[in-house]
Amino acid sequence: MTTGVWLIGARGSVAVTSMVGATALRAGLAEPLGCVTELPALASRAVPGLGELVFGGHDISDITLEKKVEDLVAAGVLPAGPAAAVADQLPALQRELRPVPTAATQLEVARLIAEDIDDFRRRRGLERVVVVNVSSTEPAAAPHPAHSDLASLEEALASSGVVLPPSSLYAYAAFTAGCAYVDFTPSTGTRLPALRELASQTGLPYAGHDGKTGETLVKSVLAPMFAMRNLRVRTWAGTNLLGGGDGANLADPAANAAKAGSKQRVLAETLGYQPQGSSHIEYVDDIGDFKTAWDLITFSGFLGTRMRMEFSWHGCDSALAAPLILDLARLTAAAHAAGRSGPLTDLAFFFKDPIGEVPHALPDQWARLVNFVRGLDGAA
Repeated sequence: MTTGVWLIGARGSVAVTSMVGATALRAGLAEPLGCVTELPALASRAVPGLGELVFGGHDISDITLEKKVEDLVAAGVLPAGPAAAVADQLPALQRELRPVPTAATQLEVARLIAEDIDDFRRRRGLERVVVVNVSSTEPAAAPHPAHSDLASLEEALASSGVVLPPSSLYAYAAFTAGCAYVDFTPSTGTRLPALRELASQTGLPYAGHDGKTGETLVKSVLAPMFAMRNLRVRTWAGTNLLGGGDGANLADPAANAAKAGSKQRVLAETLGYQPQGSSHIEYVDDIGDFKTAWDLITFSGFLGTRMRMEFSWHGCDSALAAPLILDLARLTAAAHAAGRSGPLTDLAFFFKDPIGEVPHALPDQWARLVNFVRGLDGAA
């Protein structure tokens, strides 16, 4: 099942780590650590193999892949050995990357995006393409009357104004090109009623939002523990320090607010109430593509005895995210091949703010993911 993976933000750290990682794994240069689709519980003949993935994408940046890989190696994100071993394959990957199209209207931009994706699919002889958004976090979209239904949206897109944020414009273009869509960011993406209508009309699946790679992953494990032990969490406050391009983007208060909001949902959904406290995100240029999170939890136990817990998390954002990009592309392609359409709620395991009414405890999400893959096997 030859599958295209069209990356929005294709020259960024997460996208490049994903492409280089997949190339290295195909060559047997590393273990598939972090790729959950490589675990025995998710082994499936319905899911395309890592060797069947073909990459392309759009980006506003013009940095070469060679330079980006060099930067990632210097930063300690990519190991030097595998990166050097796949260096001769970077020019071929580079040829499949495109600048973001520009035009007088968003409707025309969407048409040009769809044409680039369709050209990629035809030239490479791909059975299907999954569009994956790994671009910078956007501020929350301002409400617009055209967001409510598809007819109004398409009429508004033909005007000269800005109707959709970039993540949603890409979702629109993906659906019109006959492609599934995955939003790994907390941006608006497919959250608009008009886009849900378009996905329904075209019979396409979509998934999101905001990849769960660090602090929130830990929350999704610890919060069920407090709930199952009937311990009352009074406060849960966290500070996240993040460098790199994503960190710089989150220095914008509007983008920061969109990201911080998705990080807290797991607590209210899992505990059944919202404890005091919030997640603070701060940009620290010196730590580059790595991130640190410190969390303080205060809770009450038997007879009201007050207690506390603290944890810290130190991780490489791109190395944590990249294998999940490969997982999501493979699983979404398999869902599309099986005739699934609409929101893929069973992929909640991968997201901080998953689509739909879903459990937020990681063990429950894992059970749903395993059953989802077994269902794909049944449809194969």
